[in-house]
Amino acid sequence: MKRGYYIGLFFGAGLVVLSLAALTGCGYSTQSSLDHRYQTVHVSPAYDDSREIGLQAPLTNALSRKFIHDGRLRVTDSDNADLLIELLIQDYQLRGLITDARDEVTQFMMIITASARVTDQLSGEVLWEAPMVSGETSYHTRAAGASSDRLRGNTKTFITPLNSFPTEEENRAAAEALDQLASDIFYRTVEPW
Repeated sequence: MKRGYYIGLFFGAGLVVLSLAALTGCGYSTQSSLDHRYQTVHVSPAYDDSREIGLQAPLTNALSRKFIHDGRLRVTDSDNADLLIELLIQDYQLRGLITDARDEVTQFMMIITASARVTDQLSGEVLWEAPMVSGETSYHTRAAGASSDRLRGNTKTFITPLNSFPTEEENRAAAEALDQLASDIFYRTVEPW
């Protein structure tokens, strides 16, 4: 009986110590580090300096959706926004990764780069600016015989499909790269370090 009592007491004390460590330690917080005065955001329509067309609206929509889904900042029009986000798509690149016996590319790496700026609308202060942010993914061509249905996460649920490119594989990869780019910009905005 005493042995069971001491074992229970030992585990109980261990749980208390772990709980206290979790509550007080390691600098981790579940709250945002974004200043509380910022309640609203406006994502300006992206500009596009790349050679591809049709990337602006999907990037703008992907970033807006991230703020809507997260809920820390309410998306609004530019006149009522505390923060203004401006985007410029700079480049779209395809790089061949794998070729077949006929020297045809069967897997590509896609990289979409953009610049972003977040401005405090009241003060005019630029809170952060990144001259280059990128989203990238790889995809197989139909010639590869491999499934192109390998995109990460909940792509069918959260990523708006594109129809700008000649193949479904390239459209889906571009949507994923844009979503990844939007995620990077979103996290830099709501969790400034």
